[in-house]
Amino acid sequence: DVQLQASGGGTVQAGASLRLSCTASGSPLDDAVIAWFRQAPGKAREAVICMSKAGRILDFTGSVDGRFTISRDKAKNAFFLDINSLKPEDTAVYVCTTRHLTFTICSGSGSAYDYWGRGTLVTVSS
Repeated sequence: DVQLQASGGGTVQAGASLRLSCTASGSPLDDAVIAWFRQAPGKAREAVICMSKAGRILDFTGSVDGRFTISRDKAKNAFFLDINSLKPEDTAVYVCTTRHLTFTICSGSGSAYDYWGRGTLVTVSS
């Protein structure tokens, strides 16, 4: 099985950028579908962004300015979420997740994912 650990969260001011990392252990991620979800205080968990097995990226936030970027580093068995121009409404616990290697496409539903990290808190102050 894959164990995931997210890191890189913290408290930042609005307008700043942040990179979150998700390190995998136990098994190689290879080209597994990877994604980030977030859960803001008092709100339901929501999908942020995903990369399919073929490398196609889906941004679920509806952001028109491309503030969210997902990438992977196979050599490090890790993947990343870069967030630019952070806003107070981005405050949330960010969680990394992957699907089993047999799956190839992204999903915006958390139930589609098999392995979850513990999350890292991002707090954006105005």
